Amino acid sequence: MNTQDPVAAFRVEAGDLLDQIEQGLLDLGHRLEDRALIDEVFRGLHTLKGSGAMFGFDALAEFTHHCETAFDRVRKGLAPATQELVAVILSARDHMRALIEGDGAGLESAGAAILAQLQAAIDAAGGAEAAPVAAPASSGSAGPATAARGWRLFFRLPAEAMANGTNPLMLLDELRDLGACRITARTDTIPALADLVPTECHIGWDIELRGDISRDDIDDVFIFVMDDMELTVEPLEAEPSEDVGQALQSSDTMSDIPATVPEGPAVATSAKPGPATGPASAAKSGESVRVPAERLDELMDRVGELVIVQSRLSQLASGHGSAVGNELALRSISEEIERLAGELRDTMMVLRMVPVASLFSRFRRLVHDLARETGKTITLSTEGETTEVDKTMIERLADPMVHLIRNACDHGLETPEDRRAAGKPEAGQVHLSAHQAGGEVLITIRDDGRGIDRERVRAKAEAQGLIQPGQPISDHDLLQMIFHPGFSTAAQVTNLSGRGVGMDVVKRTIESLRGAIDITSAPGEGSTVVLRIPLTLAIIDGLLVRVGEGRYVIPLGAVEECLELSLEEDLRSRGRSFITLRDRLVPFLRLREIFETGTRPDPHQKIVVIATGSERVGLVVDQIIGSHQTVIKSMSPLHRDVATFAGATILGDGGVALILDVAQLVMLGQNQEERLRAAG
Repeated sequence: MNTQDPVAAFRVEAGDLLDQIEQGLLDLGHRLEDRALIDEVFRGLHTLKGSGAMFGFDALAEFTHHCETAFDRVRKGLAPATQELVAVILSARDHMRALIEGDGAGLESAGAAILAQLQAAIDAAGGAEAAPVAAPASSGSAGPATAARGWRLFFRLPAEAMANGTNPLMLLDELRDLGACRITARTDTIPALADLVPTECHIGWDIELRGDISRDDIDDVFIFVMDDMELTVEPLEAEPSEDVGQALQSSDTMSDIPATVPEGPAVATSAKPGPATGPASAAKSGESVRVPAERLDELMDRVGELVIVQSRLSQLASGHGSAVGNELALRSISEEIERLAGELRDTMMVLRMVPVASLFSRFRRLVHDLARETGKTITLSTEGETTEVDKTMIERLADPMVHLIRNACDHGLETPEDRRAAGKPEAGQVHLSAHQAGGEVLITIRDDGRGIDRERVRAKAEAQGLIQPGQPISDHDLLQMIFHPGFSTAAQVTNLSGRGVGMDVVKRTIESLRGAIDITSAPGEGSTVVLRIPLTLAIIDGLLVRVGEGRYVIPLGAVEECLELSLEEDLRSRGRSFITLRDRLVPFLRLREIFETGTRPDPHQKIVVIATGSERVGLVVDQIIGSHQTVIKSMSPLHRDVATFAGATILGDGGVALILDVAQLVMLGQNQEERLRAAG
C-alpha cells in the first residue's frame, strides 16, 4: 500500500518547479526578448499557484498569483521584460520556497516587501504603454482572438482528471476572475451510485462569461489541460443582462497587488489537505532519489535470480541427495550467490548516482547574484554535467563549492575596467567541469582572473608564523597556505569574503569525503582548483592489511605501490623513517607504534605507499592480506573524534576492521618529515 504523504510529494514537485522557474529566469536575464522563456516562466508560476492552492498552501498560492499577474503583463506585451523584474521574481522565488518549507508564519512582511518591489519594477518598465515584447502567439483554437462582449463556454474534463491533480473548481474560480459568470453544471453523465467511482469527474459545465475578455484569456485558464478535455467557446453577441453584476477586474492589471500579503485562504471551494503545522512544518521532506525505470528493472532481475538461488539452497538444506552431490551443489550455489551479491552491489551503487548537473545548476543563481553584488560581468560555463556522483556526495559538495566560487568571483576576477586595461574581455569567466578518472571524480573550478598573489600569500604566512622569513618553500606548499584557518589575503573585509573563514572548512570537508584538493595559479591568467573525490561513500575497494593482531583497510584508490621492509632495514631506518623511492625521499609511519599494538614486528614487513594529490607517505604493516570490498560503517559517537580512522567495516568472519583515514595519515607523515628536517 502506498502511504506517501501527499503534502510531502507536493513539496518535492514544487521544488522541481522552483528550480525550473529559476533556470528560466536566469536564461531570460541574458535574452530578455525570448518569448519562449517568458512563456516557460509564466507556465511554471501558473502551475505552482494552482498546485499550492490544491494542497492547502494558500499563502503560497496568493503570493504566486501576484507574481504570475505581473509576468502575464510581460507575456501579453503590456510591459517589457527587464533585469529589475527578473531580479525581483528571483527574490520572489526564494520567498516561495520559504512558504513551501514552512507554514507561512512570520513571512508576511517579507512577502509584502517583495510585492512592493514587484510593483515598482512594473511601474518602472512603463506599464501598459511599454513596447510589446513579442506578438502574442496564436492559440490555434477556433474563434476570434479579439475581445468580445462575452463568451459561452462548455467544458468537460476527462474522467481521470482529478486523480491526476486537476481541480475543476479552481478552473471555475479563474473564469470568475476574468468577468461575471453564470455557471450551470451538467449532470447527465453521472452514473448510478453502484457504478460511481469517487475519484472520477463526471460533471460538465455550461458557462456564460461576460465582459471585455479576449479568447486568449480563456485559453490561458485551460492551458495545461486543453489537450485532454472537451471545450467549446462561442462569442456572445447580446448585451449583458441587467441582473448580471459588474465584471470583476481583469487579471491583466497590477493594481490588485496589495501593500501587505492578505491573510486567510485564497480559495476555499473544496476540501484539501493543509500544510503541516507546528515545529515539524519547517522540516524538509525526506530525501528521495529519482531513478530511471530501466535501472529498477535491472534490480528486479537480480532479485529474481536471488530468489531462484535461495530456492535451490532450501532444497539442498532439506537433505536430499548424496553427500558428494550436495557438496558440489553447495559450491555452485555459493559461486552464484557471490556473483549475484556483486551485481546487486553494483546495481545499488548506480541507483544512488545522480548527474553532477544537479550540483552545477545551483551555481547559476549564485554567479548571477554575485555579479549584481560586485558590479562585475561574470559568465558561468559548465562541462561534463553527465558525470555521475553519489547523491550524498553531491549534497556535501555544495557548501565547499559555494566558498570556492565566491572566492573566484570576489578575489579572482577583476572589475570590467581592470580587465580592459589588462587586455582581457570585459566579462570574467568561471568554468566548472567534471570527469571520472578511475574510482574518482575530478571537479574543477577555474577562473580567468588575476591569479593568486604569491608575494602576498607568503607575507601573510610569515606574519602568522606558518613559515619562517626567507624559508624555502615549494610553489605547491605555498598555495596550500590559503587553506590554513584564518588565512586571508583580502585587503578589506566584504560581505562576501575576507575574514579567512571558509577555505579551511573547504579542505576539511573534502578530506572528510576521503578526497583531496589541489590548486594551481598563473599570475594574470587565473586560478584552477581541482577537487578529487571518490565516486561513492557507501562501498569502496580496499586493501586489507594486518598490524599486530588487528586488521585494517586502506582505501585502494589511495594506494600507489607496496614494498618490502626487512627487519634489518627497519632497524637501520630508526630515527630517520625515510625511504628513497625513485630519487625522492618519502617518509613512512610505523602503524604498530601509532596504534600501540605492543607486539613484535613480523620478519618481513611491508610498506604501503599512499598518496593524496602530490603528497605521499608510507605505512609500515606486518602483512598485506589482499583486496577487499568494503562496506563503510560509521564510527560510534565515542570513537568519532579519532582522527586516523574514517570508519569501520565487518569482515567475512564477523570480525571488525577499521578503515584508515588517508588524508590524516598523509598529514601526519608530512608533519613528521618537517620535524626531522628541522632537527637535522
